[in-house]
Formats: sequence, structure tokens, C-alpha cells
Amino acid sequence: MPRPLTRVMLPVTFRPVTDPQTARPITVTSPLTAPVFSPSAVVASCVGFVLIGALQALYGPSIPAFREEFGLSPSAAGLGLSAHFVGGVAGVLLFDRLYGRIGNRRILGASYLLMAVGAAGFALAQSWPVALCAALFAGLGFGGIDYGLNQLFAVGFGRRSTAMLNILNAHFGVGAILGPALIGGVGAEHYPAVFLGFALANLPLLLCLSGVRNQVPAPTGEVPKSGDGVLVRSLGSVLAVFVALYVLHVGIEAGVGGWEPTHLETVGYGAGVAATATSVYWLMMTAGRFLVAPLALRFSAQAIITVSCAGMTVCLLLAAVPGLAPYAYAGVGLFIAPIFPTGLPWLNRAAPGARRAGAVVIAASMVGGVAAGPALGKAIEWSGIRAVPLLLCAVSALCLAATLWLIRATRPR
Repeated sequence: MPRPLTRVMLPVTFRPVTDPQTARPITVTSPLTAPVFSPSAVVASCVGFVLIGALQALYGPSIPAFREEFGLSPSAAGLGLSAHFVGGVAGVLLFDRLYGRIGNRRILGASYLLMAVGAAGFALAQSWPVALCAALFAGLGFGGIDYGLNQLFAVGFGRRSTAMLNILNAHFGVGAILGPALIGGVGAEHYPAVFLGFALANLPLLLCLSGVRNQVPAPTGEVPKSGDGVLVRSLGSVLAVFVALYVLHVGIEAGVGGWEPTHLETVGYGAGVAATATSVYWLMMTAGRFLVAPLALRFSAQAIITVSCAGMTVCLLLAAVPGLAPYAYAGVGLFIAPIFPTGLPWLNRAAPGARRAGAVVIAASMVGGVAAGPALGKAIEWSGIRAVPLLLCAVSALCLAATLWLIRATRPR
């Protein structure tokens, strides 16, 4: 008789997944477990982005009141927004260090509290140095929310992450539109009440953090190896070009927002038309992110960013024609809109082993916004106001070149 088969059970050893940057273990969860965000947490996150968009946009319209209250020069008054951005960069880098160590809820909760405390301190400050310190604290919270939610949305919705990131960042634009409108409605002299109300608006969002999964979401891919995806030896180059893309496109975004009114007035438009056209530019940027969300479910991030950079370059070239300038600038807003949120999931897929890559490009985008003003101003001193769209067109062409290089460098092999 044949001998019966015997099933032998061999022990299986599971090796923990570690972060290649810190060698610390990563909590990896199955895709079948609870989602990263509950529906209420998604709504609260969008409200949070409305608030950070409004906070960033509140400083500019309030400058006349700052100057009168504290006796400031224009450059000193502008330090309020600079302190906010410095805090934002520090917040991104600080909370990136904590990401995966203390839990997502604590990171976001601390960020909302810091932003609320900073905004309240700015409203109640009796001296300009105290106000600047408060703006720095508010910026820390701003950076933590910007980084934390972008990072979690980039990995928390699977193939829908690009669409959800565009929707999330569109709400930033909603806040950026509402903030100045609110200051204009109540008057710049009442800015303390607006900042204080803004601080209080952060607190209810703390109640929705229970809908955010506390563990770090599972990595979206393996650490790249030679011959598989992005080569290890080229990973540094890929990250450097992603950083360049973010710095350059945010520089264009800030450059158009800052110089469009001056350029339009220089080529013959009235101040009212120039101001309205600039508002339309920001409105189109917000609308563009809502519009691209369904497209992100059908087209790749690479295709969307390529079309965005090409369209942005053409529109900036057309903006050099005075009769087309207001409409061309609106087109720039529409095309530039998807680049920031759409690039993050692409970056995570291209370099899943470099977890800090998201923090680096988000921090770089803030640096690009700060550096754009002085750099473009110096270039305008050499070439004149009429050259603004052509200067920005050259920068946009660099964005397109960087995108095409990244497509080739990150193509699976």
C-alpha cells in the first residue's frame, strides 16, 4: 500500500518593515483594514485647508493696519508674512521628523493648536516683535497641517489619491479667496477680530481627528533596486528635479499673483480691471483643481503635469500680447492648478523608499514662494515690467523640461 502523505508545517519568519531613512520599524497595515480617513475626517481636512489658505492670505490686506498700529515701514510690515513662511518651512521639517512616531492624530492636533495659538497671539499682540513670534507659531501649525494632510492624502486613497489631493488643495484656494474678502468687508483696522475668529475656527476640527487612522499607512511600493523602477544611483537626481519643479512652479504662481496687476496697468489697463483680472487668476487656479479631480481618475499624473506645464508656457507667451493678457493670465491659473497636488502621488510612486521626499518638496515650494518676489524683482529691474510674462514663460519652459526628464527617469524598466 502507498504510504499516506504527511503535511509538514514549516515555521515562517516575518521580517519587520523598516524605514530606510531612520531604520525604525514601520507599522504596515493591510489595504483591507479601515481607511485612513472617515467621511467626516475628509470634510474636516478640507475645512482645515480652507483655514490655512485664509491664514496665508490675511496678512497682505492687513498690512496698512499693521503699519498704522505699530508705526512700521513697508518692509518691516512685510515681515509678518515672512515669519509665517519661515514657520511653515520649519513646521514641515519638524513634523516630518515626528511622522510615524507619535501618531497622525497627535501631529494634526498639535498643528491645529499651534495655528490657533499663533493666530490668537497675533491678534492680541501689543508690540510688533511679539506679533512676529506669534506669526512664526501660526506658521509652524500651518506647515504641519500642509505637510500632514498632503502626505496622508497622497497615500490614503489608493488610485484616487491624485483626485483627492486636487480636491483638498482646491479648498486652500477657497480660503485664499475668502480671507482677503473678509478683511475687505470688515475693514483692515479690524484685523485682530478676524485673526481671533480664525483661531477659534480651528478648535472644532480637533473633534474630528478620531476619524483619522493613527498608524502610518502602508508604503506604496518597494524600495527601488537596480534594474527595477527608479535606479538607486539616480534616486538623488530624481528628487533634485522634483524639488526644482516645485520651486519653479510655485515661483511662477507667486510671480503672476504679485506682478500681474502691475504688468496689466503698464500695458494700458485700468487699476480696477487689473485687480479684477488678478482675482480671476486665483479663482481659475481654485477651479482648475476641482476640474482636474475627475480627470485624475482616467489619466496619469505624468500626463496631467505635462499638459499643465505646456499650457502654462503657451499662456504666459500669449500674456505678452496686451490685448490677450488678462485672458492669458486666467489660463495660467487654470493650467498651473494641478501641478502641486498631482506631483505628490507621482513622487511617492517614483521614490517610495525616500519617505522624506514629500517633506522636502513641500518645504521647497514654500521657499519658492518666498524667493520668487526678490528674484523676479531683480530680473524686472534689468528688463522692464513689460517683460514679466516672458520671464515667467522661460521659467515655465524649465518646468516642462523637468517634467519630461522625470517621465523618462521614472519610467518602469
